[in-house]
Amino acid sequence: MKVLLVGGTGTISTGVEKVVIEERGYELYVMNRGSQRSLERMHPEAHLLKADYNDEESVKAALGDLHFDTIVDFRIQGVADQEKAVRLFDGRTDQYILISSGTVYRKPLEKYLVTEDMPLGNIHSAYARNKVASEMTLRKYIEKGFPGVIVRPSLTYADFNPLVAINSRKNPYSIIWRMRKGKPIIVHGDGTNLWTITHNTDFGRGISGLFGNPATIGEAFHITSDEVLDWNRIYTDLAHAAGVDVNIVHIASDYLGDQIPDLRESLEGDHAVSAVFDTTKIKKFVPDFVCKVPWAEGAKRIVEWFDADPKGRESIDEEWLAQMDAIIAKYQGLR
Repeated sequence: MKVLLVGGTGTISTGVEKVVIEERGYELYVMNRGSQRSLERMHPEAHLLKADYNDEESVKAALGDLHFDTIVDFRIQGVADQEKAVRLFDGRTDQYILISSGTVYRKPLEKYLVTEDMPLGNIHSAYARNKVASEMTLRKYIEKGFPGVIVRPSLTYADFNPLVAINSRKNPYSIIWRMRKGKPIIVHGDGTNLWTITHNTDFGRGISGLFGNPATIGEAFHITSDEVLDWNRIYTDLAHAAGVDVNIVHIASDYLGDQIPDLRESLEGDHAVSAVFDTTKIKKFVPDFVCKVPWAEGAKRIVEWFDADPKGRESIDEEWLAQMDAIIAKYQGLR
């Protein structure tokens, strides 16, 4: 089976690469600009199609006359992106998978267990609105015969990126450094809302099981772990993996949104809302889908990855660290 990942060296997609090559044995192509960082993360057995996805002619040149059993697109954000993808890939694949998001559902949620048929429309998040628009656009083309499939991951982390709710995106080790220094760690709300966190290789096991199945066309799927944790536990397990106890400071989500506007959407539209995803459908289509990496084990992998190369990997974000200290001091001064 010949598979193309578009934007295939990110937090989620690197896990897909590993599973597709090492567990499924498929022939894998990855399309990106070929930056040094991308090349370092790309699986050594994957074939690089070097192209700038913003330049259609560049993509066409890289594709040549290649045809794929499955294309998985991680880069789509909105109507224009989705329409471009259809132009580029129509006739080049038997199955096109849009990576959407579990945050697309209307908030507050209708029920505790989220199913794929629940109403879309998360008004709190521009990211979610773009993903909804992408899905709606893709469905119009599916009706015209384009072989589209929708996949909705929730929080999916990698060994090199814990992707917890509040951390430096530039230097993800910062949260572990902070824990190891005994500094207080901000957890939104009271930390008890329920969440689902999935290792990227487990996501890879689910999505790769969909590849090449024509019955998936027009369908939407959750691919998440069935392990349900609260945020207090998520941060505590990461600290324990780092060999320390955690000093949690709970701060109201709306206050955090006021102090860090970039956090408002991700908290109000996502992380501050309990969300547990029904995985019945993916298991029906992929009977062998089993998540093998519980969070406590995943947290150990994260710490081991950083500690394996302290000089090269354990960079910290001084600006973010100072911001955390300032917010905690200000918040505690109000109490």
